[in-house]
Amino acid sequence: MKRLMIADGSDIVRKVGKKILSELGYQVTEAASGREALSRCERELPDVMIVDAGMDDALDLISNVRALPEGKAVKIYYCVVEAELKVMMAGKRAGASDFLLKPFDREILTKTFGDKAIAA
Repeated sequence: MKRLMIADGSDIVRKVGKKILSELGYQVTEAASGREALSRCERELPDVMIVDAGMDDALDLISNVRALPEGKAVKIYYCVVEAELKVMMAGKRAGASDFLLKPFDREILTKTFGDKAIAA
């Protein structure tokens, strides 16, 4: 089972994302801040991360995860509210693998992650 971490300051976003992604077969952990997420990553690196662009330390989190041993193998989705090129390029420069538009719902998460959970 693949491990996925949701790093987002919103309790509701984390709770909804965790419910949907758990149903898709992921082992989901949550982090309310970049600092908490990095601390968890240092103990056990997830296979996939969803990092909210709205967190103050989102870009630092991405670059710090990339600097960890095996950190380059993590698929990091930078979660943006709108497809704003400047924000997306900053995420890409920090090391984001891909982007996810927010707010997401069951359909978007299923389309993005539905066929990837089991292939660990």
